[in-house]
Amino acid sequence: MIYYRTRSKMDAEDLTQDVFLKAFKNLNQLESPQQFRSWLYQIAINRVRDHHRRQRVKALLGMVSMDEEEFQETEEMAVAPEAADQLARKDFWRRVHVMLDRLSRMEREVFTLRFLDQLSLKEISETMKRDESTVKTHLYRALAKMKTAAQADRLWEGI
Repeated sequence: MIYYRTRSKMDAEDLTQDVFLKAFKNLNQLESPQQFRSWLYQIAINRVRDHHRRQRVKALLGMVSMDEEEFQETEEMAVAPEAADQLARKDFWRRVHVMLDRLSRMEREVFTLRFLDQLSLKEISETMKRDESTVKTHLYRALAKMKTAAQADRLWEGI
């Protein structure tokens, strides 16, 4: 979940470590063991948001480039997949991101938690601290927009 949101192996590893350290330190705040998964996701989502805020500030100050194309990993950091697979995967995720960008922040978060992170509606509502009916409404809207975007994408491919 964190890697998907950061698109950086190093950042994802650092943030995951931070999330588990924070969870361990605050385990006594967990009200019920059944809420552990949504509680952990809530910590992770907040940590990723903090990370993105810091990255934007650094980019504004010129301390780091936000252009993911300029980031280079060494061979020790990642094993390169086959070129065709890599291009197909990159194209797939580019399309997903284009479609997700058409959603509101709340719709995007609900959609991502439901379909990419595979949380239940109840877990999403606990994670986001929203009513389940609100989560369902945003998920329905997100699905409708994604369906429309996918249909438009297929239409453009046919031309």
